[in-house]
Amino acid sequence: ETDSERGFAHFIEHLSFRGSEYVPDGEAKRVWQRFGATFGSDTNAQTTPTSTTFKLDLPSATEAGLDESLKIMSGMMEKPVITDASVTAERPVVLAEQREQPGPQVRFGDAIRATFFAGQPLADRSPIGNIKTLEAATGATVKAFHDRWYRPENTVVIISGDMDPALFGRLIVKNFADWKGVGPFTPAPGFGKPDPKAPVSATIAEPAIPAVVTLGVVRPWEYKDDTAIMNQKRLVDVLATRLISRRLETRARAGGSFLQAGVSIDDVSRSANLTSVNIGPIGTDWEAALKDVRAVIADAQTNAPSQAEVDREYADFDTIMRTSVETAKVEAGSKQADDMVGALDIRETVAGPETSYKILQDAKAKGMFTPATLLASSKAIFEGTATRALVNTQTPDAGAANKLATALKADVSG
Repeated sequence: ETDSERGFAHFIEHLSFRGSEYVPDGEAKRVWQRFGATFGSDTNAQTTPTSTTFKLDLPSATEAGLDESLKIMSGMMEKPVITDASVTAERPVVLAEQREQPGPQVRFGDAIRATFFAGQPLADRSPIGNIKTLEAATGATVKAFHDRWYRPENTVVIISGDMDPALFGRLIVKNFADWKGVGPFTPAPGFGKPDPKAPVSATIAEPAIPAVVTLGVVRPWEYKDDTAIMNQKRLVDVLATRLISRRLETRARAGGSFLQAGVSIDDVSRSANLTSVNIGPIGTDWEAALKDVRAVIADAQTNAPSQAEVDREYADFDTIMRTSVETAKVEAGSKQADDMVGALDIRETVAGPETSYKILQDAKAKGMFTPATLLASSKAIFEGTATRALVNTQTPDAGAANKLATALKADVSG
């Protein structure tokens, strides 16, 4: 979205349900209700910083019902009714969502993004948009945005269910194959890279949220072929985060300065590869909690874990993966579809539980999980373009940002 188009993708999400090529205003919901779907739970949509996903869960799907549903969805994608009248009619609903959205958790999440992704679009681009752009939206401007981005080249149809995949393919071709984009194709934009010169610390005062410190190590997001070996290397990083998190849990239970702390690693909206650490201090002494957590992490980067620690983390993760294989036959189709959407967001794919488990077992057989490899990973996941942190002080503290910046540099090796 350009600055004047903020919120347009979410606006189109709403307009697509109002009316489109094959159904008049509101009729799509009634059609799906005849198929047993309930709007809000079985029929819904979500707009994130990088995509809009339209979801339909048909409780009792038939070929005819699936065919009709795909026809409706194809019209919603290709030719929603976008006119001055439809934009004007839906604007109060979208504005109401925009006004109702702000809350302590939303503001805290916005502050995290502003801090971690400073200098990138993700830092201040909420899918909901802002009042100024939503009030200025017209049928022409919203349709221009739709025509530029809602194209077959940018669309993936995902179906998961207990029917013949060949039938799925045939119905997708039947209902989507004649879709032609309007105007020239616009290549997908890049979302920038973390700015090493951006401030390393920030604060927020939200009394309704407990005191918390969130630390992030940001690295540029880079496309990688989703191969078995890439996933196996990622599994080494995952076990390293789990091992450090367990040590942090042990420290907290032993009477440390924090109630809880954990480490995770993720690819975020094709904007950054992020190692994050969330810390819940005891009371409001976040400085002591941050120091103790950083000391645990520093130790993990200096001293290799024991083989027993590595084996324990592997055994726990092996159990999780094995359980997913054993329960695969009863896994919900909606979860499978959501997993595919999540992978698509970072330009990856998915594998079935058996394949994923085999990738883990093969990595084990190749000797990829050792004290040395987890030590190397513990170092690597805390290296990056920048280390940044946000603290919620509950009450305003003008000097908290400087205190936090100093705390991030403090020597914790002793």
